[in-house]
Amino acid sequence: MAAVDVHHVLSGPESAPVVVLSNSLGSTHAMWDAQADALAEHFRVVRYDTRGHGRSPVPDGPATIDDLADDLTALLDRLDVARAHLVGLSLGGMTAMRVAARTPDRVDRMVVLCTSAHLSPASSWTDRAATVRAGGAAAVAEAVVQRWYTPGFLESHPAERGAAEQMVAATPAEGYAACCEAIAGMDLRPDLPRIQAPTLAIAGADDPATPPPHLTEIAETVPHGRLLVVPDAAHLANAQQPGTITPAVIDHLREQQ
Repeated sequence: MAAVDVHHVLSGPESAPVVVLSNSLGSTHAMWDAQADALAEHFRVVRYDTRGHGRSPVPDGPATIDDLADDLTALLDRLDVARAHLVGLSLGGMTAMRVAARTPDRVDRMVVLCTSAHLSPASSWTDRAATVRAGGAAAVAEAVVQRWYTPGFLESHPAERGAAEQMVAATPAEGYAACCEAIAGMDLRPDLPRIQAPTLAIAGADDPATPPPHLTEIAETVPHGRLLVVPDAAHLANAQQPGTITPAVIDHLREQQ
């Protein structure tokens, strides 16, 4: 499948090093709102909507992780960026790892959050794709957001909970389902030893979707990997604990600049 011209937004100085932020399944580039301004003080920030999400096109049929990697590489090409830092959460982290393994010359440093090299069983993802195709992303929005944040956060932040559920529900059904199928068919474990980019793997201590052992595997298998486990954080850890995560991301990306 041909690469998709994904929707993107730019901020920060044009002359600064480029960092690309890749979003999770069921979200848009707005999931990085808590990080964008701080990152833009140091970097040229590129946020984009994964294919089938937000304002990006919705191709027909299933997607693969290579399709998503192709989209990210094509975005770098369109912006005339030879080499960038990559930051991705969940599906965005999977996309970043695949790009870093396939084209190591394009990736400087990398941060992956609340993600995995392999999420089994595949049937859980194909079943979710079928549910969304039948009932729209709204059919899974409440359950998804319950994994995004800890129960205490959801109880004390009803506005954030509502906005998150609306973001998931607004995702085009085919876009969401196709990306579920990309996760179902993905196994990046053979890629990890080939990743040359120094990689910070960030886990939410309370993440039920990609628990800390998934990030531990990445940190221990990537040649220049290290692990940060953030307390009181579930799957959308960057939104729940920006005070910890944003400085950690900036510090990692600015090393050796």
